[in-house]
Amino acid sequence: MRDLTYPPIIATAKTAFRVLGQRFQMTGTENVPRTGGVLLAYNHIGYVDFVYGGLAANPSGRKVRFMAKRELFDHTWTGPLMRSLHHIEVDRGEGLASYRTAVDYLRAGEAVGIFPEATISRAMELKEFKSGAVRIAADAGVPLVPVILWGTQRMMTKDHPKDFSRGKTIAIHVGEPLHPTGENAVAETAELKRVMTEMLDRAIADYPADEQPPGSWWVPARHGGTAPTLEEAAALDAAEKRERAAKRAAKRAARS
Repeated sequence: MRDLTYPPIIATAKTAFRVLGQRFQMTGTENVPRTGGVLLAYNHIGYVDFVYGGLAANPSGRKVRFMAKRELFDHTWTGPLMRSLHHIEVDRGEGLASYRTAVDYLRAGEAVGIFPEATISRAMELKEFKSGAVRIAADAGVPLVPVILWGTQRMMTKDHPKDFSRGKTIAIHVGEPLHPTGENAVAETAELKRVMTEMLDRAIADYPADEQPPGSWWVPARHGGTAPTLEEAAALDAAEKRERAAKRAAKRAARS
């Protein structure tokens, strides 16, 4: 797959990381195979997770093709960029096409990135997982590698202002590959979530204490932070969905 855009994007991103004075905690990157198809499963805590998620595979010389919502591809500016990077468009109303594309990419030896939660977690911990990750990996016959990001939410996430001030630590932890068979997608999805929950707990515990004081808004409530609980976050997500639906209905009414 030809990559005219990806190399300069990576170089620009690394320059931006240095300008921002960011420090990186990276572990387990050797778990990303250097060749062959591999599906990387990420937690989702902020809008810049795509940017930092690719670093998990960078030491192995891999470029990650992320599965991303259709709205990014429809946008005037981000659409051409997403296509040039060969990311995979996901239509949440009809996901079969993106599923097949991901399997095709993986069988062709690509590294694909997926967010099993589908949307950003306001609770800063793992929401309910969709079973697509284990089913895609099983169908393609490739390893499924769990990845935890931490610190990205401090820059840009839901319900909080952007903060690109200098000196933040970004944690990227890569777990050992899983090998789902697809025989019991529910059980294998539960195992993926269990593994990633343990990884997330370790990432939070290992994060610099001086950057994560008690009561921090970006830390889960069960870790002493003030992020919404999973139940509270679910209520906020539902309210957001209703608001979006109302706006779409109003637009349709205006056009008619």
